[in-house]
Amino acid sequence: MIPVLKEKFKNSKIIAIHIDEKIKNEQELNHDCEKTKFANSVCKSLYSTDRAIINNFLEQEIPDIDIKNIRIIEWRPSLNFYKEAYVSLLSIVVEYLKITDAGRRTTSVFGKRWFKNFFKNLKNINKFLLYRQCAFPVIITGSGPSLEQSLPFIAENQNNFIIIAASSSVTALSSHGIKADIIIATDGGTWALKHFYPSYRNNQSLHAPFAPVLAVNLCAALPSQSKNSDFFIINDGSFWQNIVLHEIGLPSVLIRQTGTVSASAVELALLLSSANIYLAGLDFSVSDIRTHVRPYAFDNLFFTRANRFNPFYTTCFTRSDLLKKGGSLDIYAAWFKNQYNLWPPKRIFQIKEQLTKKKKIKIDLSEFFKTVKVKEDPASFCKRGVYALSAALKISEYSDNLLQELKTLLFPEEKNITKQELEKELLKEINY
Repeated sequence: MIPVLKEKFKNSKIIAIHIDEKIKNEQELNHDCEKTKFANSVCKSLYSTDRAIINNFLEQEIPDIDIKNIRIIEWRPSLNFYKEAYVSLLSIVVEYLKITDAGRRTTSVFGKRWFKNFFKNLKNINKFLLYRQCAFPVIITGSGPSLEQSLPFIAENQNNFIIIAASSSVTALSSHGIKADIIIATDGGTWALKHFYPSYRNNQSLHAPFAPVLAVNLCAALPSQSKNSDFFIINDGSFWQNIVLHEIGLPSVLIRQTGTVSASAVELALLLSSANIYLAGLDFSVSDIRTHVRPYAFDNLFFTRANRFNPFYTTCFTRSDLLKKGGSLDIYAAWFKNQYNLWPPKRIFQIKEQLTKKKKIKIDLSEFFKTVKVKEDPASFCKRGVYALSAALKISEYSDNLLQELKTLLFPEEKNITKQELEKELLKEINY
Protein backbone atom coordinates (compact mmCIF):
# COMPACT_ATOMS: atom_id res chain seq x y z
CA MET A 1 0.00 0.00 0.00
CA ILE A 2 2.79 2.43 0.85
CA PRO A 3 4.18 3.03 -2.68
CA VAL A 4 0.62 3.58 -3.97
CA LEU A 5 -0.21 6.03 -1.19
CA LYS A 6 3.05 7.90 -1.64
CA GLU A 7 2.36 8.29 -5.35
CA LYS A 8 -1.22 9.47 -4.85
CA PHE A 9 -0.54 11.77 -1.87
CA LYS A 10 2.87 13.19 -2.68
CA ASN A 11 2.85 15.90 0.03
CA SER A 12 1.36 13.86 2.84
CA LYS A 13 3.09 12.16 5.74
CA ILE A 14 2.40 8.44 5.90
CA ILE A 15 2.65 6.47 9.14
CA ALA A 16 2.61 2.67 8.86
CA ILE A 17 2.06 0.61 12.02
CA HIS A 18 2.59 -3.13 11.71
CA ILE A 19 1.64 -5.90 14.12
CA ASP A 20 4.31 -8.40 13.20
CA GLU A 21 8.06 -7.79 13.01
CA LYS A 22 8.45 -10.89 10.80
CA ILE A 23 7.50 -8.82 7.76
CA LYS A 24 10.02 -6.10 8.59
CA ASN A 25 12.87 -7.34 6.40
CA GLU A 26 10.61 -7.93 3.42
CA GLN A 27 9.04 -4.52 3.94
CA GLU A 28 12.42 -2.83 3.91
CA LEU A 29 13.58 -4.73 0.82
CA ASN A 30 10.49 -4.13 -1.28
CA HIS A 31 9.53 -0.54 -0.50
CA ASP A 32 11.67 1.10 2.14
CA CYS A 33 9.79 4.19 3.29
CA GLU A 34 12.78 6.46 3.06
CA LYS A 35 14.16 5.23 -0.27
CA THR A 36 11.25 5.43 -2.67
CA LYS A 37 11.21 7.77 -5.62
CA PHE A 38 8.49 9.94 -4.07
CA ALA A 39 10.81 12.36 -2.32
CA ASN A 40 8.17 14.87 -1.16
CA SER A 41 6.26 12.31 0.87
CA VAL A 42 7.59 11.25 4.26
CA CYS A 43 6.87 7.81 5.66
CA LYS A 44 7.58 6.41 9.12
CA SER A 45 7.08 2.82 10.19
CA LEU A 46 6.62 1.10 13.54
CA TYR A 47 6.50 -2.61 14.33
CA SER A 48 4.83 -2.97 17.71
CA THR A 49 1.57 -3.69 19.51
CA ASP A 50 2.67 -2.19 22.82
CA ARG A 51 0.40 0.71 23.78
CA ALA A 52 3.09 2.86 25.39
CA ILE A 53 5.46 2.42 22.44
CA ILE A 54 2.70 3.22 19.93
CA ASN A 55 1.55 6.30 21.84
CA ASN A 56 5.10 7.63 22.14
CA PHE A 57 5.69 6.99 18.44
CA LEU A 58 2.50 8.76 17.40
CA GLU A 59 3.26 11.67 19.73
CA GLN A 60 6.59 12.14 17.98
CA GLU A 61 5.39 11.64 14.43
CA ILE A 62 1.92 13.19 14.19
CA PRO A 63 2.09 16.96 13.71
CA ASP A 64 -0.20 19.31 15.58
CA ILE A 65 -2.97 19.43 12.98
CA ASP A 66 -6.73 19.13 12.92
CA ILE A 67 -7.88 15.53 13.22
CA LYS A 68 -10.01 16.12 10.11
CA ASN A 69 -6.76 16.09 8.13
CA ILE A 70 -5.82 12.61 9.39
CA ARG A 71 -7.07 9.44 7.72
CA ILE A 72 -6.82 5.91 9.06
CA ILE A 73 -6.51 3.40 6.21
CA GLU A 74 -6.99 -0.23 7.17
CA TRP A 75 -5.59 -3.28 5.42
CA ARG A 76 -8.49 -5.65 5.96
CA PRO A 77 -6.65 -8.91 5.21
CA SER A 78 -4.70 -8.20 8.41
CA LEU A 79 -7.96 -8.37 10.36
CA ASN A 80 -8.67 -11.84 9.00
CA PHE A 81 -5.18 -13.04 9.88
CA TYR A 82 -4.35 -11.27 13.19
CA LYS A 83 -7.94 -10.96 14.49
CA GLU A 84 -7.94 -9.59 18.10
CA ALA A 85 -4.43 -8.18 17.80
CA TYR A 86 -5.50 -6.14 14.78
CA VAL A 87 -8.60 -4.80 16.56
CA SER A 88 -6.50 -3.89 19.61
CA LEU A 89 -3.95 -2.04 17.48
CA LEU A 90 -6.66 -0.09 15.66
CA SER A 91 -8.38 0.86 18.93
CA ILE A 92 -5.08 2.15 20.38
CA VAL A 93 -4.57 4.43 17.38
CA VAL A 94 -8.17 5.69 17.34
CA GLU A 95 -8.11 6.35 21.08
CA TYR A 96 -4.84 8.27 20.82
CA LEU A 97 -6.25 10.47 18.06
CA LYS A 98 -9.40 11.21 20.09
CA ILE A 99 -7.42 12.25 23.15
CA THR A 100 -4.99 14.31 21.09
CA ASP A 101 -7.81 16.06 19.26
CA ALA A 102 -9.58 16.85 22.53
CA GLY A 103 -6.35 18.39 23.81
CA ARG A 104 -5.82 20.36 20.60
CA ARG A 105 -9.33 21.81 20.69
CA THR A 106 -8.98 22.72 24.36
CA THR A 107 -5.64 24.41 23.70
CA SER A 108 -7.07 26.42 20.82
CA VAL A 109 -9.76 27.82 23.14
CA PHE A 110 -7.82 28.22 26.38
CA GLY A 111 -4.18 28.50 25.25
CA LYS A 112 -3.86 32.25 25.71
CA ARG A 113 -5.58 32.10 29.09
CA TRP A 114 -3.20 29.35 30.25
CA PHE A 115 -0.23 31.41 29.20
CA LYS A 116 -1.47 34.49 31.05
CA ASN A 117 -2.28 32.39 34.14
CA PHE A 118 1.30 31.14 34.18
CA PHE A 119 2.82 34.60 34.47
CA LYS A 120 0.10 35.86 36.78
CA ASN A 121 0.72 32.96 39.18
CA LEU A 122 4.49 33.52 39.12
CA LYS A 123 3.90 36.80 40.93
CA ASN A 124 2.15 34.97 43.80
CA ILE A 125 4.92 32.49 44.62
CA ASN A 126 6.36 33.53 47.96
CA LYS A 127 7.11 30.01 49.23
CA PHE A 128 7.80 26.71 47.54
CA LEU A 129 8.13 23.16 48.80
CA LEU A 130 11.04 20.74 48.64
CA TYR A 131 10.45 17.06 49.36
CA ARG A 132 12.01 13.68 49.75
CA GLN A 133 10.04 10.48 49.26
CA CYS A 134 8.28 9.07 52.31
CA ALA A 135 6.57 5.74 53.01
CA PHE A 136 3.14 6.98 54.13
CA PRO A 137 -0.07 5.76 52.45
CA VAL A 138 -1.83 8.28 50.22
CA ILE A 139 -5.51 8.93 49.55
CA ILE A 140 -6.39 10.72 46.30
CA THR A 141 -9.86 12.26 46.12
CA GLY A 142 -11.68 13.19 42.94
CA SER A 143 -15.12 14.76 42.67
CA GLY A 144 -17.06 11.80 41.29
CA PRO A 145 -20.37 10.82 42.96
CA SER A 146 -18.82 7.75 44.63
CA LEU A 147 -16.67 9.99 46.87
CA GLU A 148 -19.69 10.38 49.15
CA GLN A 149 -19.44 6.71 50.18
CA SER A 150 -15.79 7.15 51.22
CA LEU A 151 -16.08 10.45 53.10
CA PRO A 152 -16.90 8.94 56.55
CA PHE A 153 -13.91 6.58 56.31
CA ILE A 154 -11.58 9.37 55.19
CA ALA A 155 -12.81 11.68 57.98
CA GLU A 156 -12.20 9.00 60.63
CA ASN A 157 -8.74 8.07 59.34
CA GLN A 158 -7.47 11.33 57.88
CA ASN A 159 -4.52 11.49 60.28
CA ASN A 160 -3.23 8.17 58.96
CA PHE A 161 -2.85 9.23 55.34
CA ILE A 162 -1.45 11.94 53.14
CA ILE A 163 -4.54 13.35 51.41
CA ILE A 164 -4.08 14.67 47.88
CA ALA A 165 -7.33 16.31 46.79
CA ALA A 166 -8.34 17.42 43.34
CA SER A 167 -9.46 21.02 43.84
CA SER A 168 -12.99 20.07 42.74
CA SER A 169 -13.32 17.71 45.75
CA VAL A 170 -12.32 20.26 48.40
CA THR A 171 -15.90 21.46 49.07
CA ALA A 172 -17.07 17.92 49.83
CA LEU A 173 -14.05 17.21 52.03
CA SER A 174 -14.52 20.45 53.98
CA SER A 175 -18.17 19.61 54.64
CA HIS A 176 -16.97 16.51 56.54
CA GLY A 177 -14.19 18.28 58.41
CA ILE A 178 -11.47 16.83 56.20
CA LYS A 179 -8.50 19.06 55.41
CA ALA A 180 -6.39 18.06 52.44
CA ASP A 181 -2.64 18.00 52.86
CA ILE A 182 -2.13 18.79 49.17
CA ILE A 183 -4.59 20.37 46.77
CA ILE A 184 -3.77 19.64 43.15
CA ALA A 185 -5.05 21.76 40.27
CA THR A 186 -4.41 21.90 36.53
CA ASP A 187 -7.62 23.56 35.26
CA GLY A 188 -7.05 26.97 33.67
CA GLY A 189 -10.72 28.02 33.50
CA THR A 190 -11.84 30.90 35.70
CA TRP A 191 -14.75 28.82 37.04
CA ALA A 192 -12.16 26.56 38.70
CA LEU A 193 -11.46 29.31 41.26
CA LYS A 194 -14.65 28.44 43.17
CA HIS A 195 -13.19 25.07 44.14
CA PHE A 196 -10.44 26.68 46.23
CA TYR A 197 -12.48 28.94 48.47
CA PRO A 198 -13.42 26.34 51.14
CA SER A 199 -9.73 25.63 51.78
CA TYR A 200 -9.10 29.32 52.54
CA ARG A 201 -12.12 29.78 54.78
CA ASN A 202 -10.52 27.45 57.31
CA ASN A 203 -6.80 27.29 56.69
CA GLN A 204 -5.71 25.61 59.92
CA SER A 205 -3.46 22.73 58.91
CA LEU A 206 -3.73 19.11 59.93
CA HIS A 207 0.03 18.76 59.77
CA ALA A 208 1.03 22.36 60.42
CA PRO A 209 2.46 24.24 58.72
CA PHE A 210 2.44 22.20 55.54
CA ALA A 211 -1.19 21.89 54.48
CA PRO A 212 -2.83 22.76 52.28
CA VAL A 213 0.05 22.78 49.84
CA LEU A 214 -0.86 23.79 46.29
CA ALA A 215 0.49 21.27 43.78
CA VAL A 216 -0.26 23.12 40.58
CA ASN A 217 0.63 23.57 37.00
CA LEU A 218 1.14 27.34 36.93
CA CYS A 219 -1.22 27.54 33.93
CA ALA A 220 -4.08 26.72 36.32
CA ALA A 221 -6.48 29.39 37.54
CA LEU A 222 -5.58 30.19 41.15
CA PRO A 223 -7.16 32.69 43.58
CA SER A 224 -5.19 35.65 44.90
CA GLN A 225 -5.12 34.01 48.36
CA SER A 226 -2.72 31.43 46.95
CA LYS A 227 0.18 33.80 47.61
CA ASN A 228 0.00 32.64 51.25
CA SER A 229 0.32 28.95 50.30
CA ASP A 230 3.31 26.70 49.78
CA PHE A 231 3.71 25.95 46.08
CA PHE A 232 4.61 22.55 44.72
CA ILE A 233 5.15 23.39 41.06
CA ILE A 234 4.19 20.90 38.37
CA ASN A 235 6.01 21.28 35.08
CA ASP A 236 4.20 19.74 32.10
CA GLY A 237 7.46 19.28 30.18
CA SER A 238 6.83 21.95 27.57
CA PHE A 239 9.95 23.70 26.32
CA TRP A 240 8.76 27.20 27.17
CA GLN A 241 7.94 26.28 30.79
CA ASN A 242 11.36 24.66 31.21
CA ILE A 243 13.04 27.83 29.99
CA VAL A 244 11.14 30.13 32.38
CA LEU A 245 11.42 27.91 35.48
CA HIS A 246 15.12 27.36 34.85
CA GLU A 247 15.73 31.08 34.42
CA ILE A 248 14.07 32.07 37.71
CA GLY A 249 15.41 29.06 39.63
CA LEU A 250 12.13 27.57 40.86
CA PRO A 251 12.20 23.78 41.43
CA SER A 252 9.45 21.70 39.84
CA VAL A 253 8.42 18.10 39.18
CA LEU A 254 7.76 16.81 35.69
CA ILE A 255 4.20 15.53 35.25
CA ARG A 256 2.90 15.65 31.70
CA GLN A 257 -0.58 16.94 30.89
CA THR A 258 -3.12 14.16 30.45
CA GLY A 259 -6.40 16.05 30.29
CA THR A 260 -7.51 14.86 33.72
CA VAL A 261 -6.16 16.08 37.05
CA SER A 262 -6.77 12.61 38.52
CA ALA A 263 -3.92 11.10 36.52
CA SER A 264 -1.63 13.97 37.54
CA ALA A 265 -2.55 13.30 41.18
CA VAL A 266 -1.54 9.64 40.87
CA GLU A 267 1.77 10.59 39.25
CA LEU A 268 2.39 13.06 42.10
CA ALA A 269 1.56 10.44 44.75
CA LEU A 270 4.03 8.00 43.17
CA LEU A 271 6.73 10.67 43.48
CA LEU A 272 5.93 11.61 47.07
CA SER A 273 5.43 8.17 48.60
CA SER A 274 6.58 4.59 48.16
CA ALA A 275 3.52 3.26 50.02
CA ASN A 276 0.08 2.28 48.75
CA ILE A 277 -2.21 4.75 47.00
CA TYR A 278 -5.98 4.68 47.49
CA LEU A 279 -8.43 6.29 45.07
CA ALA A 280 -11.80 7.78 46.03
CA GLY A 281 -14.22 9.57 43.74
CA LEU A 282 -12.27 8.94 40.53
CA ASP A 283 -15.36 7.76 38.63
CA PHE A 284 -15.05 9.12 35.09
CA SER A 285 -18.76 8.43 34.78
CA VAL A 286 -22.19 9.80 35.63
CA SER A 287 -24.34 8.17 38.32
CA ASP A 288 -27.94 8.46 37.10
CA ILE A 289 -28.28 12.28 36.84
CA ARG A 290 -25.50 13.00 39.33
CA THR A 291 -22.30 14.26 37.75
CA HIS A 292 -20.34 15.14 40.91
CA VAL A 293 -20.10 14.53 44.64
CA ARG A 294 -22.37 16.51 46.98
CA PRO A 295 -21.76 19.20 48.08
CA TYR A 296 -20.05 20.62 45.04
CA ALA A 297 -18.73 24.12 44.43
CA PHE A 298 -21.16 24.83 41.58
CA ASP A 299 -24.29 23.59 43.37
CA ASN A 300 -25.29 27.08 44.49
CA LEU A 301 -25.16 28.28 40.86
CA PHE A 302 -27.66 25.63 39.83
CA PHE A 303 -29.91 26.19 42.85
CA THR A 304 -30.06 29.97 42.37
CA ARG A 305 -30.98 29.59 38.71
CA ALA A 306 -33.73 27.06 39.38
CA ASN A 307 -37.38 28.08 39.07
CA ARG A 308 -40.69 26.37 38.35
CA PHE A 309 -40.07 26.51 34.60
CA ASN A 310 -36.53 25.15 35.00
CA PRO A 311 -36.40 22.95 38.12
CA PHE A 312 -33.09 21.96 39.70
CA TYR A 313 -33.51 18.32 38.65
CA THR A 314 -34.03 19.38 35.05
CA THR A 315 -30.69 21.21 35.17
CA CYS A 316 -29.03 18.09 36.62
CA PHE A 317 -30.57 15.86 33.95
CA THR A 318 -29.52 18.19 31.12
CA ARG A 319 -25.99 18.49 32.50
CA SER A 320 -25.57 14.73 32.92
CA ASP A 321 -26.95 14.09 29.44
CA LEU A 322 -24.49 16.57 27.90
CA LEU A 323 -21.57 14.92 29.70
CA LYS A 324 -22.62 11.48 28.48
CA LYS A 325 -23.01 12.61 24.89
CA GLY A 326 -19.82 14.67 24.95
CA GLY A 327 -17.73 11.54 25.41
CA SER A 328 -14.94 13.24 27.37
CA LEU A 329 -15.50 11.04 30.43
CA ASP A 330 -15.23 7.92 28.26
CA ILE A 331 -11.96 9.17 26.80
CA TYR A 332 -10.52 9.86 30.27
CA ALA A 333 -11.76 6.51 31.60
CA ALA A 334 -10.16 4.61 28.72
CA TRP A 335 -6.89 6.50 29.11
CA PHE A 336 -6.83 5.98 32.88
CA LYS A 337 -7.56 2.27 32.52
CA ASN A 338 -4.68 1.84 30.09
CA GLN A 339 -2.32 3.98 32.15
CA TYR A 340 -3.16 1.93 35.22
CA ASN A 341 -1.30 -1.02 33.68
CA LEU A 342 1.85 1.10 33.33
CA TRP A 343 1.94 2.21 36.96
CA PRO A 344 3.66 0.06 39.63
CA PRO A 345 1.56 -3.08 40.26
CA LYS A 346 -0.23 -3.76 43.54
CA ARG A 347 0.19 -0.22 44.81
CA ILE A 348 -2.96 1.52 43.57
CA PHE A 349 -6.37 0.52 44.93
CA GLN A 350 -9.93 1.72 45.08
CA ILE A 351 -10.48 2.86 48.65
CA LYS A 352 -13.60 0.69 48.93
CA GLU A 353 -11.35 -2.37 48.70
CA GLN A 354 -9.58 -1.32 51.92
CA LEU A 355 -12.37 0.10 54.11
CA THR A 356 -11.81 -2.40 56.93
CA LYS A 357 -8.05 -1.85 57.07
CA LYS A 358 -7.42 1.09 59.36
CA LYS A 359 -3.71 1.33 59.98
CA LYS A 360 -2.79 3.61 62.86
CA ILE A 361 0.15 5.63 61.61
CA LYS A 362 1.16 8.95 63.06
CA ILE A 363 2.28 11.02 60.13
CA ASP A 364 4.91 13.70 60.59
CA LEU A 365 5.41 15.43 57.26
CA SER A 366 8.02 17.82 58.62
CA GLU A 367 10.69 15.16 58.09
CA PHE A 368 9.93 14.91 54.39
CA PHE A 369 8.74 18.37 53.32
CA LYS A 370 10.60 21.63 53.67
CA THR A 371 9.19 25.07 53.02
CA VAL A 372 11.59 27.52 51.37
CA LYS A 373 10.88 31.24 51.16
CA VAL A 374 11.56 33.01 47.89
CA LYS A 375 14.51 35.35 48.33
CA GLU A 376 13.59 37.91 45.69
CA ASP A 377 10.47 39.85 44.79
CA PRO A 378 8.12 37.45 42.92
CA ALA A 379 7.07 40.37 40.71
CA SER A 380 10.45 40.11 38.99
CA PHE A 381 9.79 36.50 37.97
CA CYS A 382 7.43 37.58 35.22
CA LYS A 383 9.90 40.02 33.64
CA ARG A 384 12.82 37.58 33.84
CA GLY A 385 10.72 34.77 32.36
CA VAL A 386 9.54 36.85 29.40
CA TYR A 387 13.05 38.09 28.65
CA ALA A 388 14.35 34.51 28.80
CA LEU A 389 11.77 33.41 26.21
CA SER A 390 12.57 36.40 24.00
CA ALA A 391 16.28 35.55 24.16
CA ALA A 392 15.61 31.88 23.36
CA LEU A 393 13.66 32.87 20.24
CA LYS A 394 16.86 34.40 18.88
CA ILE A 395 18.87 31.17 19.34
CA SER A 396 18.62 28.98 16.26
CA GLU A 397 18.62 25.59 18.02
CA TYR A 398 15.75 26.69 20.31
CA SER A 399 13.67 28.95 18.12
CA ASP A 400 11.75 26.42 16.00
CA ASN A 401 10.59 24.37 18.97
CA LEU A 402 9.70 27.44 20.98
CA LEU A 403 7.93 29.14 18.11
CA GLN A 404 5.73 26.09 17.52
CA GLU A 405 4.74 25.76 21.19
CA LEU A 406 3.99 29.43 21.77
CA LYS A 407 2.22 29.87 18.46
CA THR A 408 -0.15 27.02 19.38
CA LEU A 409 -0.97 28.74 22.67
CA LEU A 410 -1.11 32.39 21.63
CA PHE A 411 -2.17 32.23 17.95
CA PRO A 412 -4.00 28.89 17.54
CA GLU A 413 -5.96 29.94 14.45
CA GLU A 414 -3.10 31.63 12.60
CA LYS A 415 -0.41 29.76 10.66
CA ASN A 416 2.18 32.32 9.58
CA ILE A 417 3.30 33.98 12.80
CA THR A 418 6.74 35.59 12.81
CA LYS A 419 9.16 35.65 15.71
CA GLN A 420 8.74 39.42 15.91
CA GLU A 421 4.96 39.13 16.32
CA LEU A 422 5.41 36.46 18.95
CA GLU A 423 7.97 38.50 20.86
CA LYS A 424 5.61 41.49 20.84
CA GLU A 425 2.88 39.31 22.35
CA LEU A 426 5.29 38.04 25.00
CA LEU A 427 6.26 41.53 26.10
CA LYS A 428 2.61 42.30 26.91
CA GLU A 429 2.88 39.90 29.87
CA ILE A 430 5.31 42.20 31.66
CA ASN A 431 2.60 44.80 32.18
CA TYR A 432 -0.33 42.35 32.41
